Amino acid sequence: MENAVKISRRTLLSASALGIAAASLTSCSDDAPTDDGSTAPDGGGSDGEDAVPDRADADLVIWADQLKADSLDAAASEWGETNGLTVAVQAVSGDLQGSFITANQAGNGPDVIVGAHDWIGNLVQNSAITPVQLPAEAAEKLAPIAVSATTYDGQAYGVPYSVETLALYANKALTDTLAPATIEEMVAAGEAGGAENPLSLQVGEGGDPYHMQPLYTSAGGYLFGTDADGNLDPNDLGVGKEGAVRAGEEIGELGEQGVLRTSITGENSIALFTDGKAAYLVSGPWAVAEVETAGIDYAIAPVPGFEGMDPAVPFAGVNSFFVASSGQNRAFAEQFVNEIATSPAIPEAMFAENKLPPVNLELQEKLLADNPELVEIARYAEDAEPMPSIPAMSAVWGPLGKAQAAIVGGADPESTMVSAGEAIATQIG
Repeated sequence: MENAVKISRRTLLSASALGIAAASLTSCSDDAPTDDGSTAPDGGGSDGEDAVPDRADADLVIWADQLKADSLDAAASEWGETNGLTVAVQAVSGDLQGSFITANQAGNGPDVIVGAHDWIGNLVQNSAITPVQLPAEAAEKLAPIAVSATTYDGQAYGVPYSVETLALYANKALTDTLAPATIEEMVAAGEAGGAENPLSLQVGEGGDPYHMQPLYTSAGGYLFGTDADGNLDPNDLGVGKEGAVRAGEEIGELGEQGVLRTSITGENSIALFTDGKAAYLVSGPWAVAEVETAGIDYAIAPVPGFEGMDPAVPFAGVNSFFVASSGQNRAFAEQFVNEIATSPAIPEAMFAENKLPPVNLELQEKLLADNPELVEIARYAEDAEPMPSIPAMSAVWGPLGKAQAAIVGGADPESTMVSAGEAIATQIG
């Protein structure tokens, strides 16, 4: 996918929109975030057919990307021993979502797959997963954003265990304003501290709608409206409308000021901050380890919005367990995912190996003392919007990213946004 929009979400979700575009048998577009080790490494780049394992000989078979498989293996095996079952956790490199759809249709796929919540629309469209019946107590044990994100057309399709969203990182050596109330205050504070860059927010030549989403929403932009039942409506496209144009104008102004630059990419955005060359960084929980390894004295806060405009609303992405529609042992699969929904034990074991912000509320409290930043980011996600899980989202990434990058570079906001909306609408059909 040569025109893919790269998104640095380097330790968490498997670039979900790519899964929609590349895996779907009925996909709308090939313009989507890439799924490689430098961006959203849970999925990895395609390694060909040899990357797909044969289904293991076990009572319960779970497929995940390598990082999640490694974090889950011991805990799942222990659960299996407790329940008198054999469990096999298999790592799938390359296109996990597409491999799963194909294997499920052939009847030789797993019983459970671990993936991003915004795969749901595509998986449902391909009849690859089945709704789950969450225990009644799950609603009290899981963060509301996680339950909302895994609900599609009024039904629960996934059992969530971790969440990501964007936060604002502040270098205390370069700014005294650790939680600016507005973007304007952040820029002024960053400039006053003498930093080479007041803000590091990745844009890149192809744009990055994921990282631009807080700015886009604050200025009134939206992607899809909702129908009478509250479901996302692909026929109500916000790109190109008044709010998106206004967002383009604000983004363009930051480009003129040099606050946003296409030279800041997924490859260097965090490094600018850890090298002391940026006062602020907009990034996700994957940046925590790098910032702390660099020895930066930092604070985190929600990403602010523009002065006098709407609050900034970033995306929330939720890692989830899905029950395969054609799995060989659905009863065991449902038993296992119910354990995830009601007990923090397995998510806690996974966190020890792969530190993703948890959605189990009891686990959040337990981890708060030693992992305050990751728990705070999980809590910021409550004010975020779940990344759209409808298949039409795959048509958005490329045109919107290119439009935003062009506007940062000086293109006319109105005509550029309107053209992007037309391109997206054509792809959706």
